[in-house]
Amino acid sequence: MDKKKKVMMISSIGGHLTQLLQLEPIFTQYDYHIVTEKSSITLEMKKKYPMSYLVYGARNYPIRYIFKFSYNIIKSFLLFLKYRPDVVITTGTHTAVPMCYIAKLFRKKVVFIESFSKSSSANLSGRMVYPIADLFVVQWESMLKVYPKAVYGGTIY
Repeated sequence: MDKKKKVMMISSIGGHLTQLLQLEPIFTQYDYHIVTEKSSITLEMKKKYPMSYLVYGARNYPIRYIFKFSYNIIKSFLLFLKYRPDVVITTGTHTAVPMCYIAKLFRKKVVFIESFSKSSSANLSGRMVYPIADLFVVQWESMLKVYPKAVYGGTIY
């Protein structure tokens, strides 16, 4: 019997999580686990999906954000050790960057899907993960100018 690959899917709440959930048709092919930020909506989603949570941290409060982001780095490391994924897939945001670097530290694959909302410029998380991503997917052909080694995958909506 073939053992399913372990896949960790990580994103912040909101549009990035919505995009990540568009991949649901392939979830059953893998032993998957979703990591996102804790909210009333994502707590409800745990009834349907295997899910763990990080602390929500908006960057518009810099002092609080530093502490929350630091906590999320530690929590990401612990979640990685607990689930031991073979692949980390993300639709981006600051929430996912530490997990991508942790995965590379353990020589695991990283797949970054650039946000649908980015059609002509890079975002911070994309710029940070691009150099280490095993597969970097853009949803707009125009983004191949921004990320030359990326793969155009079309939209996931």
